[in-house]
Amino acid sequence: MSSSAGSVMFDADVLVLGGGPAGTWAAISAAEHGARVVLADKGFCGTSGATAAAGTGVWYVDPAPERREAAMASREKLGGHLQDRRWMARVLDRTYAQSNQLADWGYPYPADDDGRPQRNSLQGPEYMRLMRKRTKQAGVTILDHSPALELLVDGNGVVAGATGLRRQKGDRWAVNAKAVVIATGGCAFLSKTLGSNVLTGDGYLLAAEAGAEFTSMEFSNAYAISPAFGSVTKTLFYSWSSFTDEQGSVIPGASSKGGRSVIARALRKGPVYAQLDQADAETQRHMRVSQPNFFLPFDRTGIDPFTQRFPITLRLEGTVRGTGGLRIIDDSCATTVPGLYAAGDAATRELICGGFTGGGSHNAAWAMSSGHWAGQGAAEFARQMGTTSGRQAFRRGTVGLRSGGGRPLQGSALARSVQDEVFPYELNYFREAGRLGESLRRLDALWSDASAADAPDEKELLRAREAAAMLATARWMYRSALTRQESRGMHRRDDYPEQDDRYLHLVTSGGLDDVWTSARPLASAQYAEAAE
Repeated sequence: MSSSAGSVMFDADVLVLGGGPAGTWAAISAAEHGARVVLADKGFCGTSGATAAAGTGVWYVDPAPERREAAMASREKLGGHLQDRRWMARVLDRTYAQSNQLADWGYPYPADDDGRPQRNSLQGPEYMRLMRKRTKQAGVTILDHSPALELLVDGNGVVAGATGLRRQKGDRWAVNAKAVVIATGGCAFLSKTLGSNVLTGDGYLLAAEAGAEFTSMEFSNAYAISPAFGSVTKTLFYSWSSFTDEQGSVIPGASSKGGRSVIARALRKGPVYAQLDQADAETQRHMRVSQPNFFLPFDRTGIDPFTQRFPITLRLEGTVRGTGGLRIIDDSCATTVPGLYAAGDAATRELICGGFTGGGSHNAAWAMSSGHWAGQGAAEFARQMGTTSGRQAFRRGTVGLRSGGGRPLQGSALARSVQDEVFPYELNYFREAGRLGESLRRLDALWSDASAADAPDEKELLRAREAAAMLATARWMYRSALTRQESRGMHRRDDYPEQDDRYLHLVTSGGLDDVWTSARPLASAQYAEAAE
């Protein structure tokens, strides 16, 4: 480590951006494979992000063939048959091993009445506290409260590190690295869902500026049920709920599974209320024990959700519970940019979830697995790079970091403008070509204006980059949604309400000034072609 010109410098084999489950697994894996590792987290590693603030299920399935088969088959129809069975099997194997590793490290898994450990769920605070401890024990240098601003690349386009802010120190950091893992999470567009305040798609923007591609971004319109006065989005609990309108009349067809679109349409007309009146006493007790944070907003407001109605809303979770993200091109979770790897919600989950939400247990499994593989892959890439002394690195940042000759970029105002395009149900939940096209024109104009703006002062810089990342994410989402002229998975088109076999393929996207999309065949089709 060294200091110069108001910044602190580090040298590493592998730089991991993000300190949630995927980032910590990646850092530990890279260190175990002999790499010198630096991890930079936007918040405090172990407490920031969606997992640390709550509990999560885990796609932990007994290795018995019939159980594994059932686990994979259960996702295929929901995901529009876009998954890759080979990857599903890989993730099930790796998640089983990683979960057992957590037990060996001392994670306090509960046991059932027969004394058998239950490893299909994790309590976020305990889980992430343990992961921070293990990351430090692995010898990883952790930079807390240190969001990345831009990637560095060498003259051949190979990633060479990153730069960022040290918010508590009031200066900047730079890491020269031979490989970088993007594990910064997805983009929830500052929708006030619990733990998502740091999930603004930052890693997407950094990767795109280096030339990375994305995939399945049309499957990024996940909305979750939440109390109107709270931020907790544990939609599973609403399986025991009835839904009523302002007059107390039951809303036909409204439910947490298969009936969320009914709730969205009802919310466009007026308030919607929920009551968890279908949970018996034992279920109520289990809910309180398993997810205590779900009840905090009710306890604060004096509402008993089992006996009283309460107003609800649908909060956009975007790619945090969608399946879109950075496209990975091999088993090591490498992206299309040399030396750049992706893990967790920053990477696509289409491989195991297709076009339906990768939330909860599948996200947790993907974070464990992709984090392990990305860390290992980055360490191997760094080893093969050998010495890099004298390598010249170039900054790749764009909007918010360069002088465009205009007024300073107003990050908060830009973020609100993006939210105006992605929050409304009639634009993002119920999609239609005309509405999508008009929204895209407004988003493209916002990008043009932001690109022409000057960099803001240092205290506004992070919000400006967050807003730029949200804007870029929205444009990839809507361009991909226009391309897929059907309804499949979570992607709904009012003008194309049926699933169409002509679109049994994946949609790749990319670009910043000019956003593009292209069709890509499913892996199953590629395997069949290779076998012929």
